[in-house]
Amino acid sequence: MKKVINSKNAPAAVGPYSQAIEVNDTVYISGQLPIDPATGNFPAGGVKEQTEQSFKNIKAILAEAGLTVNHIVKTTVLLADISDFGAMNEVYSAQFTGTFPARSAFAVKDLPKGALVEIEVIAVR
Repeated sequence: MKKVINSKNAPAAVGPYSQAIEVNDTVYISGQLPIDPATGNFPAGGVKEQTEQSFKNIKAILAEAGLTVNHIVKTTVLLADISDFGAMNEVYSAQFTGTFPARSAFAVKDLPKGALVEIEVIAVR
């Protein structure tokens, strides 16, 4: 049985999908754009600030599910420009203590709303 996870502290979905779905003990969080839920806009700055906001959104959804970043086992990072990999990685690495989750990171042609980064995660209880 699947359960919808929805946090008011993360931006609403910008399409026909859920913020997250939990099945058994696994939570699948949809790709999080760097949208500030208070303003509906991206934070000022570049990929570092956008990566930070994407993680704020992820943490809000995890909290709604009763989880933390320590429960993340897999991430997928989408970048609008692969040359932003190093800057994104600086912010990304600061989100975790101990072991890092498995990860894929790659550039795509475009991201919704002109975002520089989008991050999806899988977490396990």
